[in-house]
Amino acid sequence: MNSRRTFLGIFGLSLFSFSFEKSIKKYVQNESTKPMIKPNALRKNDIVGVVAPGTAVPSPDDLFRAKEILEKLELRPKFAQSIAKGSGYRTRSAQERVDELMAMFLDSDVRAIFTIRGGYGSAQLLDKIDYSIVRNNPKIFLGYSDITSLHIALNKFANLVTFHGPVLLSPFSQYTYECLYTILFGINKKPIIENPTETNALRVNHYIRTINPGKATGVVIGGNLSIISSLLGTPYQYQFDDAILLLEDVQEEPYRIDRMLNQLRLAGILQRVNGLVFGECRDCIATSANVWDLSLGEVLDYYFSPLRKPSCYGLCIGHTPDQATFAIGARAEFDADAGKIVYLEDVVV
Repeated sequence: MNSRRTFLGIFGLSLFSFSFEKSIKKYVQNESTKPMIKPNALRKNDIVGVVAPGTAVPSPDDLFRAKEILEKLELRPKFAQSIAKGSGYRTRSAQERVDELMAMFLDSDVRAIFTIRGGYGSAQLLDKIDYSIVRNNPKIFLGYSDITSLHIALNKFANLVTFHGPVLLSPFSQYTYECLYTILFGINKKPIIENPTETNALRVNHYIRTINPGKATGVVIGGNLSIISSLLGTPYQYQFDDAILLLEDVQEEPYRIDRMLNQLRLAGILQRVNGLVFGECRDCIATSANVWDLSLGEVLDYYFSPLRKPSCYGLCIGHTPDQATFAIGARAEFDADAGKIVYLEDVVV
């Protein structure tokens, strides 16, 4: 009897998994032919929904810092009810977190949704989101790091252009602030993403190292390498064809970067994209004795050079003090020699 139950359980689960995967593939095929949805640009005094899809933010000082940035942007915050509940992602259920995210999309007074931090746990929401709600109520969605999983899903299943940029607890240099402001307020509807202007001609603070020269055009996708690699083989992975892939990470030793890039290579991802950017990677150095002797630069050259596709290292995206905001899901031209991305279409309306 136990064997029979086990067989029926496994058989039933297999049928469910097959049916779910089949329905997802059919859905993606239908949605991929539809144009991307551009959210409305922000205006002063707009209400912004503030959410924590992963880790909670219980500190009142952190909430104060989030309000500080919104006030500088002349925006009004609306915090999700459970944002300060508990001390991590386990203290709030995935359903509770996704319900709050959906409520922000449904709230007609909320003009944009900003994440207060990354952390961990956002990927738990992906199969619980009602993507029709997002499509019918498109809004600016902003965040990075663990939030990458939501960028992928909203891009793929809701056809929404989203924004990879600072969370409200990011350091916010003047460069970070101005880049965010000019893009989300529609001052630069076809933005140019490049590193800050350097003031030290002898030793630049943010250098661009070209790996393969040239230019490429494609749809900009990307985010945190760890998150992107963790979702390979699931319905919640990017559409990599005809894309400019931007990758970033932080405090990952070169051998770990190697492992994740090798996964992308073996999955055929690196061969499919039109161009590759690896963002400035802070503290990505070898610290484990007798484990690995290659530097990050050597790892990147090993995987990117043979592709003969425009590629570079050093763009200020992700976990950097100076952080650019870039639109996911809009078409752009990438210049690997200049380390610059120029959008060819509006990213907000």
